[in-house]
Amino acid sequence: MKLHTAHRAGWALFDARVHRDDRGWLMEALRLDVLRSHAGPVEIAQQNVSRSHRGVLRGLHYQLGAPQGKLVQVLEGRIHDVIVDLRRHSPTFGTSFAFDLSADLPRLLWVPPGFAHGVLALEDSLMSYALTCAWDARLDRAIRWNSPDLSIAWPLDGIDPIVSARDRDAPTFDEAELFEPGALAGPLPGDE
Repeated sequence: MKLHTAHRAGWALFDARVHRDDRGWLMEALRLDVLRSHAGPVEIAQQNVSRSHRGVLRGLHYQLGAPQGKLVQVLEGRIHDVIVDLRRHSPTFGTSFAFDLSADLPRLLWVPPGFAHGVLALEDSLMSYALTCAWDARLDRAIRWNSPDLSIAWPLDGIDPIVSARDRDAPTFDEAELFEPGALAGPLPGDE
């Protein structure tokens, strides 16, 4: 795993190292030392795997009280991944960033704590994501995926999104509970 691109907001893309031979391949999917060189002293508390049919749209999800960093990777298929900075003290507060991730180009997306995260499956997809703290239903929150105050350009050409009732009925960005100043421990990247 090696750093491909990093942004001052704290997100980063990493290239996964794939070793191929006549037997198949082996992918180096996580190197904590490489992740920590960008993200600081993170720990992995939970690993999830999610399968989504083409057209499934999940999110925008986040967790208050115990914000999660996420390391996202597509194992099969192709997704459109969107993150939104919810940290009120951040210069990129309210900004969304979008990434197309696929199994054909093995990359990992680091989503720092304090961001909402959403995914649109452009094909049937299998995703893996490592979390820096465990999921807690009491702290789980969502922002509506099509919140007009965010103006996210989801690539919906020919796709009628399949959205859970929870995500469909989530509040807009302007209505959502967000992180208050000082709610996230530590400086923003570049503040050191």
